[in-house]
Amino acid sequence: MSTLLQSLQTYWPVHLLLLGYAGMLAYHAWAGNRETRDLADYYVGGRSMGGVALGLSFFATYSSTNSFVGFAGQSYEWGIAWLLLAPATVVMSIIAWLVVAPRLRRFTSRLGSLTVADFIGFRFESTPARVVAAVIVLFASLFYMTAVFKGIGTLVEMFLEIPYEAAIVLVFVVVVAYTVAGGFISVVKTDAVQGVVMVFAAILLFVGTVRAAGGLQSLSALRTSADTAHLFDWNGTFPLVYVLGFVVAGTAKLVTEPRQLSRFYAIDHEDSVRVGAYTSTLAFAVVYSLLVPLGLYARNIFPEGVSETDRIVPMLLTQGDIFTPGVTAFLVVAMVAAAMSSLDSVLLVMASTAERDIFAVLRGQRSEAEELRRTRLWVALFAFITAIIAMRPPGGIVGLTVLSGSIYAACFAPAVLLGLFWRGGNGGAVLGSFAAGLLVLLVWPLMPIAALIHQVFPAIAAALLVYLVLARRGGPVGSVTLDQLFAD
Repeated sequence: MSTLLQSLQTYWPVHLLLLGYAGMLAYHAWAGNRETRDLADYYVGGRSMGGVALGLSFFATYSSTNSFVGFAGQSYEWGIAWLLLAPATVVMSIIAWLVVAPRLRRFTSRLGSLTVADFIGFRFESTPARVVAAVIVLFASLFYMTAVFKGIGTLVEMFLEIPYEAAIVLVFVVVVAYTVAGGFISVVKTDAVQGVVMVFAAILLFVGTVRAAGGLQSLSALRTSADTAHLFDWNGTFPLVYVLGFVVAGTAKLVTEPRQLSRFYAIDHEDSVRVGAYTSTLAFAVVYSLLVPLGLYARNIFPEGVSETDRIVPMLLTQGDIFTPGVTAFLVVAMVAAAMSSLDSVLLVMASTAERDIFAVLRGQRSEAEELRRTRLWVALFAFITAIIAMRPPGGIVGLTVLSGSIYAACFAPAVLLGLFWRGGNGGAVLGSFAAGLLVLLVWPLMPIAALIHQVFPAIAAALLVYLVLARRGGPVGSVTLDQLFAD
């Protein structure tokens, strides 16, 4: 208690902003709860939300503390190769909105789908594929949630001098409260505000870091120094193809991960797709172009090295002479908002998937009121589980994030992407692709060339190959509804 009181006295501007932020969360939770009338409202906003809000939400739910703390510091070790992450997010955002979103919105609406797992089940008329997809969602989400908790816990511990474990508990309580109350509507409204906040935070963080490093031209000194010249070689720290694996795994989530795809379920009409694409892609272009070089500039601020790159941004905020107290307070709150914008979305995906695609399938359908009540209980349970894991996280932020992305890319790329654009495919092909993708992800690190080629590439290739072979052998499922969807 004395530590908390001391933190309140020392960092009162941050706590004041956090209090205002909490008030905004409470309002959105109340508004979301008032607008939620049935399961579709709680899961996907009643399929009636606009492009600007969903575009900002799509950006914000991806851009957690994993980005502001993990991705931002990674170029400290990996150099210019890591800068490819910025254009990759832009490209993937465009593909997600202009290629995937229109068809996914139409398919899920016609099929009555509310989750990615039930879309797979309905599309391929396979209950086993639906249940296994749901298990994969829960498994992959645990790694991502742990990474987000670690990011926000590290930041709060270093800046506000609140114990790491206490920070985890505080975030757990807040995010569970407003997600349980307001569901998808509350999450998107909050994400929209958080997205704007994160854009300004990225600008301030970049300007302050570059100024402290000696200006934009300060990278020239790094390029000519024997100790850091390797950072400007595309194959300096790791082979470029290996780094590209991390980039692909980290951004492929934009077209395969349920928390991202769920935004497309909620689009109100086709015109909103283009609005969402412009909004999301512009936000990605601005924010990631500013975030990913920060680690390089930090080389001039911390030339002696750091224990782990996850600590670079928190260290920048605690220097005292880089940012003014007001800017520092805003940046801390922005990063808390970044964590919330991802945690709430993943929790909602995990809860809806567990209830709708596992529990309801195995135990039988209940009333919507009962399903809604149980979904809210799942939100609290999964938040508790991941908070406990995050107390002793099994890896770094970037590693955990990329592992989660690799699982989604390897398992869901065939089922979701080919399932939308190719009439072929069946439940056996989907299950086979799941097995092949996961097996290669697990086995590839043991291969002699694992240090040269990231496991996501062979995993996706294996999953696609198995899917195509089994789809050809088994043929497509017979469905009048699907025939009509593919005919449109």
